[in-house]
Amino acid sequence: MNMRDRFRTAVRHTFISLRNRNYRLFFIGQSISNSGNWLTTVALTLLVLKLTKSGFDVGLIVAFQFGPILLFSAWGGAIADRSDKRRTLFLTQTLEMVESIGLAILAFMHHPPLAGLFALAFFGGTFLAFDNPLRRSFVTEMVRHEDIPNAVVLYSVIVNVSRIFGPALAGLLVTTLGYGWCFTIDAASYSAVLLCLAMMRTSELRLRPIPPRTKGEVRAGFRYIASVPVLWISFLMLAAIGTLSYNYTVTLPLFVERGLHGSDAIFTELYALFSFGAVVSGFVVARRNLVTMRHILVGAVAMGLAMLGLSAVPNIGVAIPVVFLVGVASILYIVSTTTIAQVEAAPEMHGRVLALQTVLVAGTAPIGGPLLGWVADALGVRAPIVFGALVCFATAIFGYFATKRFADEALA
Repeated sequence: MNMRDRFRTAVRHTFISLRNRNYRLFFIGQSISNSGNWLTTVALTLLVLKLTKSGFDVGLIVAFQFGPILLFSAWGGAIADRSDKRRTLFLTQTLEMVESIGLAILAFMHHPPLAGLFALAFFGGTFLAFDNPLRRSFVTEMVRHEDIPNAVVLYSVIVNVSRIFGPALAGLLVTTLGYGWCFTIDAASYSAVLLCLAMMRTSELRLRPIPPRTKGEVRAGFRYIASVPVLWISFLMLAAIGTLSYNYTVTLPLFVERGLHGSDAIFTELYALFSFGAVVSGFVVARRNLVTMRHILVGAVAMGLAMLGLSAVPNIGVAIPVVFLVGVASILYIVSTTTIAQVEAAPEMHGRVLALQTVLVAGTAPIGGPLLGWVADALGVRAPIVFGALVCFATAIFGYFATKRFADEALA
């Protein structure tokens, strides 16, 4: 096989899940909408930083955005496990569009009311708490069983590709047209999702019978996770890393503006570079189907090393390659954790398992966001990055010995 044929084979294998028509539509719609979501996330963070000049308030707006995930995602996962996901997504995506329209209206005001921004951020987070487990568990219904690992990883690639375009576009719009247009474009992006959902062929979905509602659905989900070692070990690791390490929407803007004396535009460019590193790493994972605890442990250690390097950079120029490496390491860790959750979990538990994972990645922001913002205000903007790196190392050590223990018990 010549080099050209090998390249074609590699590309075909990397994107193999796109042979499923419904998933292709989902991939297109989510690629557009997720770029809009990150456009709003970055613009809202920068708007609050501009209005308040406070690291704590930056952490607080992140808490309002993602706090509802901590409160409601468990119920959102239970609903996802017993609902028509495509039909319910029409509702949640429409409500998120309305929230973006509200943010646009406030941002176009001469003096945007801070309370209004926080309130809409909370409502948006509430919608997201129910929408996220629906979208992620819906992936397994759109593709053939053998394509599930690849589809899961490509969905993570969608999120990280959007982190390139969303922040870059936010930087351009914030410095030229203003914050209001960021939220306006995000609202418009939901039209792509709704159109792609409408174009799907329900006859090609791998639907399973919808179980009746029963008592204790959320508790049953927690009991199930506790019974599967690979899930609870990886989720305990994620709880620590999601709270204290993977909070870049708080630590990066503070680090760039205060530590490196950069502008909003510089932050969005570096965040886009971080996301580009995540995309590169995501494609490697998609090609190789990395779904073992070993890859989670390697990802955690790599993430810690990259964050330590970032905490020591003296200027923007040195930060450029290091931020890229942080993106590579972070997505290796996150995507490996996500893929294991979707591959190892029983189909009837997908929604609840993925909801809890979402809580650990994003729902811990109400705790980690303000805490890291306070640490940055009190000890300097490099301190929370160093602390996050140490947490990565500690969780990797825990994961290694916990996994070894259960492997030894299985052989005994």
